[in-house]
Amino acid sequence: MRLIETVVDMKAACRAATHAGEKLGLVPTMGALHEGHMSLVRASKAGCDVTAVSIFVNPLQFGPSEDFEKYPRTFDRDSAMLRDSGVDLLFLPSVAEMYPASARTYIDVEALSSKLDGGSRPGHFRGVATVVCKLFEIVRPDRAFFGQKDAAQVALLRKMARDLNMDVEIIVCPIVREADGLAMSSRNAYLSPEQRKQALVLCRLLQRVKAAVEAGETSAAKLAEAGVGEIAREPGAKLDYFAIVDPDTLEPVEKVVPRTLVAVAAWVGTTRLIDNMVL
Repeated sequence: MRLIETVVDMKAACRAATHAGEKLGLVPTMGALHEGHMSLVRASKAGCDVTAVSIFVNPLQFGPSEDFEKYPRTFDRDSAMLRDSGVDLLFLPSVAEMYPASARTYIDVEALSSKLDGGSRPGHFRGVATVVCKLFEIVRPDRAFFGQKDAAQVALLRKMARDLNMDVEIIVCPIVREADGLAMSSRNAYLSPEQRKQALVLCRLLQRVKAAVEAGETSAAKLAEAGVGEIAREPGAKLDYFAIVDPDTLEPVEKVVPRTLVAVAAWVGTTRLIDNMVL
């Protein structure tokens, strides 16, 4: 595995791969890797000749009162995991490398940037779109791999890629869960043992909605009532949003149909967690 820290060197390595006719896969991450990330790496290795992974804790997607400074940074462990999994290129740029002092350009996907997590975290999706756009230009991957857990991010990045005529295929991989159902997240490390149990309300909520749909319920309003009722029974969790939406536009729907997205975000203690399900 080759470790690269500069944009110039990363561009050179990636162009060498694509000019040789090799299919190039990219897995963008913020580090603190877990099995969810590694499932994306395996998907890239299965479908591409060369796999590149980026580790960059992106300051643009954190609000002023969010956890940028304390976000877990476990580079030595992450690097060993990626090396053992057969990753070819590891891009580890600094903030100054990604955002020179003179930089004044940002990407804002207006139709989607204020939906779901964007409504709770103003500016978050502008930061996501900007850094991913830069990574797409630096790497120019044939395929980029993202997790379904970040469903709103996926919708936004697909829209960005279409609107800007980017020649990249965005591959979305299933949510990876712990044995008890909790969606894997780097932020799970913040939870105390008691909060870890309380966090299971997110997957219980989704399972309750799924059961109602399988029983024949199609009204989004009634399904929302069931979902919100489930989280209200867990005093350790505070609902941020619960939404039943079109997976591409993130607009609310009145009736569920195949591919309808059910998404939830909640605070457990001081940790904000997200989860979702495609019906």
